Amino acid sequence: MLRFAAFLSALVLAVAVRAEVPTIRVESRALPAATVVEASIEAVRQSTLAAQIPGRVLEMAVDAGDRVRKGQVLVRIDPAEAAAAVAAADAGVAHAQTALANARAEYARARSLVERKFLSQSALDAARTQFQAAEAQLRAAQAQRAQAATVQGHATVVSPLDGVVSARHIEAGEMAQPGRSLLTVHDPAQMRAVADLAPQRLAELGTDGIRARVELGDGGRFIEAAALTVLPAADARTHTVRVRVDLPAEVEGVLPGSFARVHFQPAAVPDVSATAAPVVIPAAAVLRRGELTAVYVADGGGGFGLRQIRLGRLLPGGEAIEVLSGLKGDETLALDPVQAGIAARSAGAAPR
Repeated sequence: MLRFAAFLSALVLAVAVRAEVPTIRVESRALPAATVVEASIEAVRQSTLAAQIPGRVLEMAVDAGDRVRKGQVLVRIDPAEAAAAVAAADAGVAHAQTALANARAEYARARSLVERKFLSQSALDAARTQFQAAEAQLRAAQAQRAQAATVQGHATVVSPLDGVVSARHIEAGEMAQPGRSLLTVHDPAQMRAVADLAPQRLAELGTDGIRARVELGDGGRFIEAAALTVLPAADARTHTVRVRVDLPAEVEGVLPGSFARVHFQPAAVPDVSATAAPVVIPAAAVLRRGELTAVYVADGGGGFGLRQIRLGRLLPGGEAIEVLSGLKGDETLALDPVQAGIAARSAGAAPR
């Protein structure tokens, strides 16, 4: 009696579990020929700030990962050397002003003497030349002073854009030299994927109407491209053409330097009627256990059997995937492999 009750309970459980497993009929679908290229993510607006004057770094106001605003002070460099240059330029301006005053007075005196016939015309010309030279020297001294003041202003480094500090290349106390990198800042609101394509593959896609989707490396997210730019020159070393694929604004979780794939598709879908359409199944129906990739196939009697398959490419959107082998295209699959596995085990555990 107890054995019959256990048999009845297991049978009811198996039937109930099988009834709860949703299924779907395998579909064969004509897929457009896509060109998949590995790419890297970069910021559209990115700046590497470098020192323009020598000096010791007095203060680093930000660190990697900090958000900054345009015009915000990021680095302060010791301006002592630049201040000395400004002081020297001030002295040069004062000396030139004094020389100009003397030359002006000599020129005025020479004109007065020429008018009274006490000085020759050649002497007046010489005095006028000295006066003009003094004026030019003053202008040169003033320009040097303005240049020194501009250099002194470079002791304070500010952000050229609103964004995030990507990297910090120097520490407080180190010596900055002209051209040495200090910080890298990028705008995370405008990102793009950069891929290199062989000219032959680019020609296959056509010149107009190329479409692209970017597959991010954070779990298979697909982002529709906002714009696509093909650079008008090939790399002399790799003989490839660079393609920039702009992402929509404000895409979350996209980091510069991260891995991505770009799925290029021509504007005109090629005719695939002459070839066998591949089998396409929902990505949720795939069971992955270590090196095993399989699906649960309905056996026609209310149960499910595990069948190993080989997968192809993930279709745009990430909800469907191509099957290269293991399915013929006339099977019914379990949409929930976990529930299907429970149903299969329950059927096997039921007493005969």
